[in-house]
Amino acid sequence: MTDQSAELEWRDGRVPVSTRFDDPYYSLDNGLAETRHVFLAGNDLPARFADGFHIAELGFGTGLNLLCALQAFRAAGTPGRLLFTSFEAFPMAPDDMIAAQGAFAELADLAAELAPHWQAGDTRIETADLDFTLITGDARQTLPDWQGAADAWFLDGFSPAKNPELWGAALLAEVARHTAPGGTAATYTAAGHVRRALAEGGFTVARIPGFGRKRHMTQATR
Repeated sequence: MTDQSAELEWRDGRVPVSTRFDDPYYSLDNGLAETRHVFLAGNDLPARFADGFHIAELGFGTGLNLLCALQAFRAAGTPGRLLFTSFEAFPMAPDDMIAAQGAFAELADLAAELAPHWQAGDTRIETADLDFTLITGDARQTLPDWQGAADAWFLDGFSPAKNPELWGAALLAEVARHTAPGGTAATYTAAGHVRRALAEGGFTVARIPGFGRKRHMTQATR
């Protein structure tokens, strides 16, 4: 894994698929509903939101999870700012990211608000209610040096079978090390080696119902 741009194609003209990993960036059924089920509900959000709540993410992709989380943060009427840090090895081209976000009409206003930042190549965005940082490069190298601690992790790399680098025991141990006390993590995969690695890192791990055609997903609490 090296720091370079994403390579993708469009399935049915609407769903971006990574040609590097032969995996779609989000559910072919409903990417927004998947994010809400896996990453929001999986981390007990929006109930836990508070000023300064910090989400960290492995795999920024299209930015869908950021938009979904910020929409929920605003809808909950949470005062203050949401902190969101994402680690991404292969950033999407701005035009591709904006096109992918355009598939979700419900997020159109928010997507339009942030679009100029992607077009400008910003990796840091500060607004009245958001403090966002994109850390590019191989997370196995960048996460150990990160000084933050997340209240909730969105583990959203491509599938473990196709992108094993983002699911290794050493990296998931770093996720645990960079989790605040009482913090959580959630992911769409229920792969046994992922659950074991999270448990070895200090999380209490549960397998719970997944989204759509995925029978199970993983929820973890530190």
